[in-house]
Amino acid sequence: MITFKKVNLFFVLIFVFVNIFCIEPCYSLSAREDLFKNALDLSSSGKFNLALQEWNRYLNAYPDDAAGLSNRGNVRLVIGDVEGSIDDQNKAINLDPNEIDPYINRGIAEEALGLWSQAKKDYLLVISRDSKNFSAIYNLANVEGSTSQWLKARDLFSKAAFYNPGFAMARSSMALADYQLGNIDESEEELKKLIRRYPTFADARAALTALNWSKFQSGNAESNWMAVTELDPRYSDEEWLTKVRRWPPKPTRDLMNFIDLK
Repeated sequence: MITFKKVNLFFVLIFVFVNIFCIEPCYSLSAREDLFKNALDLSSSGKFNLALQEWNRYLNAYPDDAAGLSNRGNVRLVIGDVEGSIDDQNKAINLDPNEIDPYINRGIAEEALGLWSQAKKDYLLVISRDSKNFSAIYNLANVEGSTSQWLKARDLFSKAAFYNPGFAMARSSMALADYQLGNIDESEEELKKLIRRYPTFADARAALTALNWSKFQSGNAESNWMAVTELDPRYSDEEWLTKVRRWPPKPTRDLMNFIDLK
């Protein structure tokens, strides 16, 4: 869950020492704000290569801007420069250790490298400062799941959903953890609720496909899977499902059995 934070530039800029003898490049406050916003807009719209160019331009002028570094780190992670992303988040943390977003962003990059203990440490630090931070709680749950601690993961997914009731992926992940733990009725009930509320939510439909197949309900499984294939074909890719989406083993196995008609 990567966050491109829209900081209040007024509070950033009041700490800037304005020297009339500017060293090039030198921008007015409004130009600086526009430069930051343009880079942020490119990031948010998914134009990551262009966004990286703009963040480089911004940070060339303002190398000690923690928010700019953290946002560039997010972009570097998306385009595959994981080490560069961690480096940017480290710099942001050193500049502003009280800001929690860079810790979350660094944790996500650490997860991409399988550095579970480091990521967990970052998420726990955030939660120690903000016990209701659903992003950190959700990401910590993913770490627990990645280390096969599905009971802990299930409780954390539930907590993330409690603090953000509209967080559909947290609820779907909780249902998948229940599925893995053998709490089939609870899992099925939650997945059906999610689909009623979000009919185009592919994750819940794919999970219910697997669950239906495991219960020999082939008609229901086929119906849900038809929707999944139109919404997000990645769910037929086992490697993506386990390494990127990080489903638990049992629902993954059941979904693959459905696809292979086993």
